[in-house]
Amino acid sequence: MSERDPPIYLLAGPTASGKSALALAWARETGGIILNADSMQLYRDVPILTARPTVTDMTQAEHVLYGHLGPQTLWSAGEWLRAAKPYLDAALDGGRPVCIVGGTGLYFNSLVFGLAEIPEIGELARTTARDTYDVLGEAAFRDLLRQHDPKAERRIFPNDRQRLARAYEVFLHTGTSLTDWQNKTKPALPKHSYKLEILYPDREDLYARCDARLQIMLDQGALDEVRDVMAQGLRDDWAIIRVLGLREFSAHLRGEMTLDAALAQARQMTRNYAKRQSTWFRNQFPLQST
Repeated sequence: MSERDPPIYLLAGPTASGKSALALAWARETGGIILNADSMQLYRDVPILTARPTVTDMTQAEHVLYGHLGPQTLWSAGEWLRAAKPYLDAALDGGRPVCIVGGTGLYFNSLVFGLAEIPEIGELARTTARDTYDVLGEAAFRDLLRQHDPKAERRIFPNDRQRLARAYEVFLHTGTSLTDWQNKTKPALPKHSYKLEILYPDREDLYARCDARLQIMLDQGALDEVRDVMAQGLRDDWAIIRVLGLREFSAHLRGEMTLDAALAQARQMTRNYAKRQSTWFRNQFPLQST
């Protein structure tokens, strides 16, 4: 890292694009801190299934915000940003540089474009939003949300009950859409304080990496992780259910499908997710598309 380099390095991209290896190489060179911006790698119980940096990786550089949440806990982008802020402030004040690495677009949005200061949502609005989702199902709930916040509906990935309900509960409680709240915000990072790099591997190469990584995860013991989470009482409304492969492999362990079928479904879901991530980053950060 030269004296001209900004103190904060934002490294984003789809799953299996090689971000963690690049971040580790950067940290070895600079002595900086690697800060997690992957919402799934926050979870304690699934280091293999979320491709969290290994113990060996973590001995070679300081890694923060990895593996500390229980399976039912959903962190908002605001909670993530509050946890990241001490490291960012220290870097901006001349301390160790920080590489923020991951594929959760909302986290990068909060840094570059800002995060809405939404009032705390009341329990009635929160419960109503979730109950409405459960009664209507995702398709009809999306139609409802689209009437009040079409931009939020478009940018939330499929099967993300928590964030769909979050967008609707904000409207119910405040009378203002989540998008309108977000449009009032200021960036969390000063404009010239960071470098942003987004990885876009060749699509077929990326899909091949996704497929290979899932098999490697199985070889490393991913099914044991799934068993452990199931033993805690895994439910479809737990936040951790969004971890790629968890739904499919838990169905296999319940005897609902063969391992080959579960692996095939998990591979397709992972490919779909990687494609959505790439599209999202290109739409949000068109000047950084490389």
